[in-house]
Parts: sequence; structure tokens; C-alpha cells
Amino acid sequence: MALAEVGDRPPRPGLSMVKRMLIAAAIIFCCTAGAVAAAGLLELKDDVNIFCQSGGCGNNVFASGSGGKQTQDVLENVDAGGPQTILVLGSDRRFVDKKTKTPARSDTMLLIRLDPSKDATAVMSVPRDLRVDIPGFGRAKINQAYEDGGPLLAAETIRDLLHVPISHVVNVNFGGFQRAVDRLGCVYMDVDRLYYHSNAGLPPSQQYSEINVKAGYQRLCGENALAFVRFRHADSDLVRAARQQDFLREAKDQFGIGKLVSDRKSLLRIFGRYTQTDISDSKAILRLLKLAASSASNPVQQIQFAPVTDIPGSSDLAIAPSALERLSRRFMDAKSTKSTRAKVKKTASDREREQKQKRQKRKSRTPVPAGLFDASNVAEDQAVRLATDPKMPLPFPVYYPKLAALGSVYLPSNNRAYRILRRDTKKQGYPAYRIVVSAPGIGQYYGIQGTTWKDAPVLANPSSTREINGRKFKLYADGDRLRLVAWETPRAAYWVSNTLVKSLTNKQMLGIASSLTRPGA
Repeated sequence: MALAEVGDRPPRPGLSMVKRMLIAAAIIFCCTAGAVAAAGLLELKDDVNIFCQSGGCGNNVFASGSGGKQTQDVLENVDAGGPQTILVLGSDRRFVDKKTKTPARSDTMLLIRLDPSKDATAVMSVPRDLRVDIPGFGRAKINQAYEDGGPLLAAETIRDLLHVPISHVVNVNFGGFQRAVDRLGCVYMDVDRLYYHSNAGLPPSQQYSEINVKAGYQRLCGENALAFVRFRHADSDLVRAARQQDFLREAKDQFGIGKLVSDRKSLLRIFGRYTQTDISDSKAILRLLKLAASSASNPVQQIQFAPVTDIPGSSDLAIAPSALERLSRRFMDAKSTKSTRAKVKKTASDREREQKQKRQKRKSRTPVPAGLFDASNVAEDQAVRLATDPKMPLPFPVYYPKLAALGSVYLPSNNRAYRILRRDTKKQGYPAYRIVVSAPGIGQYYGIQGTTWKDAPVLANPSSTREINGRKFKLYADGDRLRLVAWETPRAAYWVSNTLVKSLTNKQMLGIASSLTRPGA
């Protein structure tokens, strides 16, 4: 059975507007702090003054609505030189909330553990729909804590849930995210599929933030970068967190210390204006700067908040106490070689499609590796269309994979031939193409990319290499799963990208990559 072609389904409108998902601002903030320390402690006083005079130090928001609690009642007093856990909050304010003056809830809840003695910097996003005990208010979604008691109650709720010490709280506004990304020259991202929504002709109840970010490796700047990381209407909390953490990793890898040092005063002004934090004295800031600088070289360990289950009759999520204990241990003892990948739920149609493809595979005379099936007919059609696109002639061959993961479906409306813009937009970009495939599970997409940009940032620092059928592949791992498999020819570079939560196995990734073929070959 050939792999079916389907058109891209429009994002399913949610019950509320898109929230301000601001994960990347956290890593930019921490990297900027490290850059300040690297610039020299003699300039610390001036840098701290810039941040504080812009409004970033000790804002009273941390006492407002906190039920009488003070900062010292909730946050950990860290010894000089000790590891710190930072809670980053992105408050949510829908269009309708602004009109009715409804209090904001926290949508982004991100924990960052800075500990130079560990192998990695731990990062974990807490699902906004998780049902928990909110101190003094009872059971509710965890993002309700921000509305009931502000950032301090949100911090207390997360601390009691995970039993991890929280050293500082940073409240981030989306304006700072956009301006910081633009100031640093934007971020190159491997976008997994088309993200599109238009409010044209829709009733107010179905309107949310508009977005039009196409699939493929590309340069994302402020507004598009924000729309990309905050998108939440066609996937799950798990996928959204993975997308945000993917952006975080790329931002960290692309923003070198030299760039941060040279721009640190401008960045500190931005974060002083658009962030609110409990940090109010130079000693506390100095400890954080030193810690961020010593942790800057560590890889980011993305710890997925899983496994969670749906609570019947509601949109809330639940997690078992034993799973919480495991998450806490992983977060406090981050190791760059340990996988924290979560299992993706498959729909009934996913399972039915896989069963049909398995039956077809058993009838086939040609042996196909486990977890894959022959999709060469449909895939070759996609490649031919891209290779003959009159709007964007490609000066290099288009390769397509003969094999696809079981249950996969091609999305021809997401495919495209285009140019990857350089940071210097006055110069012509790099020719490129993208083939998008939908894998089983909500929000799961993998892709095949080709471009003449053979030293793109995403291809830097492979974990290892492997030769298969005479081709030398570069392998890029995230824990024990491959997130990228790349291959280079004299004219171009090609790679296979895993789904955001790495749902394809290593054998599937290698099988797909090794089956890359030119049309007619």
C-alpha cells in the first residue's frame, strides 16, 4: 500500500487565545548573565546598575497578591557558589481578558537548574493544565496559582509539587523576548511543519494569535520566533514543551559568548525593562553571574514532564507521585547522556494505518527494516515536484527517502523549495527544500531537508559518525535518541529530522536516512 497523500489540516481552534510562551527568553537571560561575568567583574557594578535602573531588580510584583507571604518564605537562600534553580514564568493574558480585566495566569512555567558540578544544565517545563494542590486554594490547574497569588504562589506550588528548592523567580514579558531575539540577530530553527492561522472571517470565539511560519530550516526573528514557540492549538503540552526546549537549545548554541559580551548592555536594558525578578542586591546578582558563566559550557538536558494522563471529563492532566519523584531526581541530577523521552500516544487511526502497512510489508518480497515500510512511489512524486518547481529552481539534486516510518503520511502542502536567508539579508540566500511527513501521534512531524548551506549551525558538532552503504552520516543525539542524521555531497547537505519528542527510533532514523535516493535512480 502506497503512503497516502493528505492536505495539511488547519490548526484546531482552542477554547482560548494563544498564550505568551517565552521559553527562549530564559536562556538568553542566563547566557547574558554569563557574558557579563566573562566581561570582567570590574564592570559588574555598571552592568548591574543598567539592569536595575531599567526596572529588573526586586520589583514589588513578587509581594502583590501573595497572601502575605514574603520572598524569604518561598525561595531558597543559596550559599555563595552553590547551585541554583530558577523559575521562569510567562504570564498569560488573552484578548478577552484585557477587555474584562481578568487576572493573568502563568502559561510558561520553566525550571532551569544551574549546577557546574553536573554534566548538563537541566531544563523542565511544567504543563499548564496539570491539576495540583495550590496552597490555600485547593485543587486546580497549576496555572491558576499565578492568578490566585502571583509569582510567589506559583513558585510555592511548583516547589511543593516537585520538592525541589527554587532560588529565584523571573517573570518575563513577551516584548523582551522579541527584542532580545532581534538584537542577537535571530535564531536559525529546523521548523518541523507549517504553522498557520488566520483570523479572517472567524467569530471572536475562534480567534487567536495569527501565525504563518512555513516548514524547513530558516531564520526566525522576533515576531515569528515568538509565534513559533507559543503556538498551542494543534498539539499537546508535551509537544509544545519540546518545541520550546528545541528553540532554547538552538539559541544557546548559536549565541556565542563574544556576541553576548559585546551586546550585554543593550540586552541588560531589554531584560531590565521586560522582566521582573526577586533579585535585588549586587551580591545575589554576582552569585548568579558567576554560576551562569561556569555553567555556560554544559549541554542542555531537556527533561520532559511525563508521563501524564488525561483526567476524564476535563481538560486537566494528572501525574502519579512515583513519576514526580523520578522527574525530581532527573532534574536535580542532570546527565547529558540520559534520555528523558516520553512515549507518544497514538490515535485509533494511527494504529489502523500501521496495521495495514504491516500486512503490506509481510506480503512484500523485498525485506524492509522493522518499523519502516516502502513509500518510494509517493515520496518520489514529492521529490519530482520540488525538483521541477518553476518558482524556485534548485541547483542541486533532490533526494527523497524510499522508506518511511510505519503510520506516516506525507503532507504535500507543507513541502516547499525556497531560500534560507542569511543574517545579512542583502545577500542572496541558500537554495533549500523540505519534505514534511506526519508520524503517528498528536503533533508528530519529521522531515527531509536539503540545502547548499553545508555549514549551517544545525550541522555543527555532531555526536558521532557512521558509514552505511558507502555514505558517511553525521549523527546528532539527544540523550539516547537521534534527533538528526545528516549526509553531505559535493554540492549540498541533506538531513533527516526526528519529531519534536524524538518518537522515531534510532533504527528508523538510520533506515530513512540510508534510503535517500534521487528520482529515477
